[in-house]
Amino acid sequence: MAQISQSKGFAPKEPRTLNPPKSTPISLSHLAKCDGNSPSYPIYVAIMGTVFDVSGNTAYAPEGAYHIFAGKDASRALALSSLKADDCRSEWEDLADKEKQVLNDWFTFFSKRYNIVGQVRR
Repeated sequence: MAQISQSKGFAPKEPRTLNPPKSTPISLSHLAKCDGNSPSYPIYVAIMGTVFDVSGNTAYAPEGAYHIFAGKDASRALALSSLKADDCRSEWEDLADKEKQVLNDWFTFFSKRYNIVGQVRR
C-alpha cells in the first residue's frame, strides 16, 4: 500500500468520517462491474491495487468528467495525469520517480475522501 502523506493540502474542504480500511479481495471482473453503469453496483476506482468507493461523487458517474477511471485500476492514468482510456491500467512500476510521486499524491487524495473497500485480487 502507498504511503499516505500528512500534508494538509490533500485534506478535503469538509472533514470526512471514513470507515476503517477493508482488505476484502475484489476480482478484476467485479471491479469492472463497479463502473457506474448499473445501479446494482457501487462505483469503485482502484489505485495501486487499493479499491476506493467513489459512489457519492458524480464525477465518476457515467456522465462525469472522471468516469473513465470507474471500474478500473487507474494507477497509470492518474500518475500521467491522463484521461486516455489506454492509460487506465494498473501498471505503474516502470514510471519515472516524478510520476510515481504524482500517483502517491493521488492515493493520498483519495484516501482522505473515500472509503477503502478492498484490494484488487490478481
